[in-house]
Amino acid sequence: MNFDFSKNHFELLGITPAYQIDLIRLEQTYRDIQSQVHPDKFAHLNDAERRLSMQWSTQANEAYQTLRHPLNRARYLLHLNGFELHEETNTAMSPAFLMQQMEWREAIGEARAAKDTSELEHLSSKLRADVQAQQQQLAGLLDSDKDFEKAAQVVRELKFMEKLREEINYALEALEA
Repeated sequence: MNFDFSKNHFELLGITPAYQIDLIRLEQTYRDIQSQVHPDKFAHLNDAERRLSMQWSTQANEAYQTLRHPLNRARYLLHLNGFELHEETNTAMSPAFLMQQMEWREAIGEARAAKDTSELEHLSSKLRADVQAQQQQLAGLLDSDKDFEKAAQVVRELKFMEKLREEINYALEALEA
């Protein structure tokens, strides 16, 4: 096995760098690589070769975990194209998006206070549809338009939406408990 640690995640897994990828192929390629480099296959070799196997396995796992999640894949694509998000410091959002976030949080809070499981499930379904629409937009921005600045804005918005999904899930879990 030829270990080349200079490859990016897409190269490592033999996938064309893009937001829209074949997740089944990603899974198959990852499993193939892991079957070749799993540390158990190298248990009989010397320490250096076992360490190399472990590093290769770890890199393949990191690549797979990054590429299988849409938001992480988008972040990674932006990084590969020289566009850093600075998510912790760059929190600028459009007033319309911020207003929408406030409305979401208010609706979640009201449903939680009312112990309205069906409303929380409805909000979850609506949020899922909104996330899918944002992901479609992101695919166009990254794969076709190469508009990395706008894509970065959508990624930041999706991060907020991910937090909303977590809030809804926590509220549902609390009501079920």
